[in-house]
Amino acid sequence: MIQEPRPHSIVFFGSGPFASSPFRALVARGWVRTLVTQPDRETGRGRRTRRTLIAALADEVSVPVLQPHRLRDPETQTALEKGRPELFVVASYGRILPQAVLDIPAAGCLNVHPSLLPRHRGPSPVAGAILAGDRETGVTIMLMAAKMDAGPILTQESAPLHGDDSTEVLTSRLSEQGAELLLGTLPAWLAGELSPRPQDESAATYTQLLTKEQGRLDWAKPAELLEREIRAFVPWPVAYTPWAEGVLRIFRATLISDRGTPDDRPGSIVRLEPNGIVVATGSGLLSLLEVQPQGGRRMAAAEFVRGHPAIRSAMLG
Repeated sequence: MIQEPRPHSIVFFGSGPFASSPFRALVARGWVRTLVTQPDRETGRGRRTRRTLIAALADEVSVPVLQPHRLRDPETQTALEKGRPELFVVASYGRILPQAVLDIPAAGCLNVHPSLLPRHRGPSPVAGAILAGDRETGVTIMLMAAKMDAGPILTQESAPLHGDDSTEVLTSRLSEQGAELLLGTLPAWLAGELSPRPQDESAATYTQLLTKEQGRLDWAKPAELLEREIRAFVPWPVAYTPWAEGVLRIFRATLISDRGTPDDRPGSIVRLEPNGIVVATGSGLLSLLEVQPQGGRRMAAAEFVRGHPAIRSAMLG
């Protein structure tokens, strides 16, 4: 019986939530020698040190962790070369790997990317697909190049977008799909059965790093776009709007079938419904379903209305 080729030594690069399922899948098979992830950061008012999600997972399963500040440093590259790793696997690492690092592993450096490349290259592909109103996205396994997300493709698999997908939910689903696709791709790649195909540069689109300022909703925009922004900005930066009692964060909303009237000012509260706060926009109405008042917790809109009756006549934004 001929056994499929298996990697003997993988260095895994990952930091964000999307990396969790591919990392777990490789660890479960005993293939990961080292994790490379972003350095610990101080967060919050107490400036507490916070490890990346993947570093915490590595700690649980006793996988050694490297957290270099610069991949170009000679000492970092020496550490990566130690033991002659067979393969590098990258998923949501957050930094571009220089050519000197890409050249280290004998079997190359593979990237698990949560989009159907060349669409949605860059740091926010999952949010980008939601913001664009795409009906499908997917996962790509590519051979890495020094240019961001531009390497040749080994395998791809599409996935539908659901109308209520947030970035958080879709990332989790694509992470699991990416792990399965990676496990199916590795033996074929190591056996020399895959021929990388170049990406179509003319079809490439790019996403930007999300900022906190992007979370502020502009009620003059159409309701359809605002609803997509709200889903795309969960879990971060979370959509928000100023109003008379501070800042209101918005986690879920839904489109209303009626379009309102020409007299409805964008940002005005049109009416209250049992489960939502109906807001006028530049085009159409949007019902807020789940919100978080300043200094409070996340809650259903009906609960918020009971504690903040001033919302009935408020102007948002």
